[in-house]
Amino acid sequence: MTSTAESLTTQDDSASPEVRTLAERVFQQLQQDIVRGDLAPGSKITEPGLAKAYGISRGPLREAMRRLEAHRLIQRVPHVGARVVQLSMKELLELFDLREALESMAARLAAQHMTADEIQGLRDVLAVHESQSDLKRGEAYYQREGDLDFHYRIVQGSHNKMLMNLLCDDLYYLVRLYRTQFSASGTRPQRAFVEHHRIVDAIEAGDEELAELLMRRHVSASRTNVADRYAATLAAQAHALAPANGKKTTTNKK
Repeated sequence: MTSTAESLTTQDDSASPEVRTLAERVFQQLQQDIVRGDLAPGSKITEPGLAKAYGISRGPLREAMRRLEAHRLIQRVPHVGARVVQLSMKELLELFDLREALESMAARLAAQHMTADEIQGLRDVLAVHESQSDLKRGEAYYQREGDLDFHYRIVQGSHNKMLMNLLCDDLYYLVRLYRTQFSASGTRPQRAFVEHHRIVDAIEAGDEELAELLMRRHVSASRTNVADRYAATLAAQAHALAPANGKKTTTNKK
């Protein structure tokens, strides 16, 4: 784990007072570590263990864990305790089905409601990511968050509060976890980048149907890519846990 107590005490002091509270810092650090895979999916977590690892008291940690549970990043299992979320393949596909429906709707609404300044903000985000070397390594925007997240900004641009609540709060970190761990490699980031530019063009042109269609195709392609990589990961985990299949040798006694 890369997180340390030092990382919690060296946050940017220019952040808002809310972010500077210890519980908020703990939440931000834990969600970052879960999203990046430093706290592995399915791994058991305990308050004493986290308190020791992060150098914090149990009170702020409990509050942070409640928020992580609300954001669906940890699960409490009866008689087992808390674990980092690990979706089944069925649950993962359901999550992306929901994304496809809701984000395509957000793109349609964005084509209706986004202001010129908001659209320019989208182009600025793409320009920032395009200038960074991590795009060439197949990472890029998947590591970004909040206002630097292309999808987040489009949902905000829909000006629909219910969509914002669902996609920018309730499901945001869970979606980001699987995008980060299973999309940020290979050629998918570069292809996604081209798709992003086309979506912005449709939004700027006010073409609601095209913006909706392009976003639906974009999320569907991401769904296929993530599902394939997740299936490979699950298969590798199953293989690693499987007992050796070596044949026992027997000898016949005369």
